[in-house]
Amino acid sequence: MKVLKGRLTPRDIRRESLAGLTTSFAMVPETVGFALLMGVNPLVGLYASFIVGLVTAVFGGRPGMITGGAGSIAVVAVSLVQGKGIEALFLGVALMGLIQVGVGVLRWGKFIQMVPHPVMLGFVNGLAIVILMAQFEQFKVGGQWMTGTPLLTMLGLIGATVALLTLTPRVTKALPPALVAIAIVAAAVQIFKIPTRLVGDIAQVQGGLPSFHLPQLNAEIFQAVLPYAFLMAAVAITESLLTLGLVDELTETDGDPDRECVALGFGNLLSGFFGGMGGCAMIGQTVINVSSGGRRRLSGVVEALCILAFVLIASDLIEAVPLAALVGVMLVVVAKTFAWSSLRLIGKVPPADLFVLALVSVVTVFTNLATAVVVGVIVSALEFAWRSGTRLDVTRDVDADGRTVYRPNGHVFFASVQSFSRAFDPKADSDETILDLSQVHLHDHSALQALHTLAGRYTKLGKRLTLTGMTPETRILLVRGEGPFDFDLETS
Repeated sequence: MKVLKGRLTPRDIRRESLAGLTTSFAMVPETVGFALLMGVNPLVGLYASFIVGLVTAVFGGRPGMITGGAGSIAVVAVSLVQGKGIEALFLGVALMGLIQVGVGVLRWGKFIQMVPHPVMLGFVNGLAIVILMAQFEQFKVGGQWMTGTPLLTMLGLIGATVALLTLTPRVTKALPPALVAIAIVAAAVQIFKIPTRLVGDIAQVQGGLPSFHLPQLNAEIFQAVLPYAFLMAAVAITESLLTLGLVDELTETDGDPDRECVALGFGNLLSGFFGGMGGCAMIGQTVINVSSGGRRRLSGVVEALCILAFVLIASDLIEAVPLAALVGVMLVVVAKTFAWSSLRLIGKVPPADLFVLALVSVVTVFTNLATAVVVGVIVSALEFAWRSGTRLDVTRDVDADGRTVYRPNGHVFFASVQSFSRAFDPKADSDETILDLSQVHLHDHSALQALHTLAGRYTKLGKRLTLTGMTPETRILLVRGEGPFDFDLETS
């Protein structure tokens, strides 16, 4: 892979700026919705999208990735806000930032590489479903589902937006299709006075600059907030680093997970001090940005600055955007985000991988991303352990000197020690039995203990077990193990 370098050309600046502007239109209503879900002022979400988005765009490890006030944070923190108030939220966001900085400084971001590909596909599909389900809320007015003419109008405008998104690239590639679609649909609504819901119907987004504010801190609040901070940090890091990997694949460039963690942490620390809800990478907005041509840091910077501009001076502009146009854009994002190739894997990959993929998707939808990924990794690890544990073969021969020779082939660890032990028959073996370890790998203390137990069975019968053909790794494990040994280590 490669990393984008070099100076920005005027063409690059135009493309990156338009991509950032387009993405900002899709960011505002979603962030507002997440803030309302938490029961806080919409500005709390918009400030987070500006602060965290700007810091990660400038200093993060993945140019082109968009960060904002994400729903995954809102879902985790909503009970904190309801139980302890908004000051506890700000403290939790600041602590979350410190934890994320620590993860980056300790270079733990590389552990995201341990996430298996089926888990990654499940994450992508699960988030696509979550984004899709979030759009249904736009079809409610006063808690009641739309019916009749309002519903038909909403559906018609969504259809027009999707059509414009599809046709625009065939006409011109100079402008991002999403920006063209939003602008045309918004203009049509204003010119023809089409009655439909606008962003301004959700909430007013006008406000001032975020102001510095130290969250209230005492022992009781700190004790209550700290578990939420760790959970929010885990969710944010997981979603950001998995999105980073997705952008790596889309752009065929390399991101830096540890640098992203540090930048995300500092962004959330500032967000907590300036009245923001905290954030992480947002896969939907990231897909919009990348699809619109955003590859450099400039697109993220422009997106964050546009969020601030909407709050300060252009709230009327964003409040006039029809929700139907944004729903149409997000539906196309869902179609692009969902890993349709995963459906073609049925019958081509092991059933266990398909199970993990589906499991992660379901858990993502019904709980949160961090839980889904942890569950997926654990299930994948257990499946691998089971599969490796059943792939241990042990052959039994007699050499020219009449000694019984065992030759195991495979891996000996906690999942396979019982199969390993059952392959031996000390009563029927010769007084001197050879265990050839040249084709086997010992991995843990369970394997070492299995050898001790096996040798003890021979010793009780007055027989001797000799180990031979050890790899350097196996010899080191045995030498470092606790003695005394009931078996001989052959020196040759």
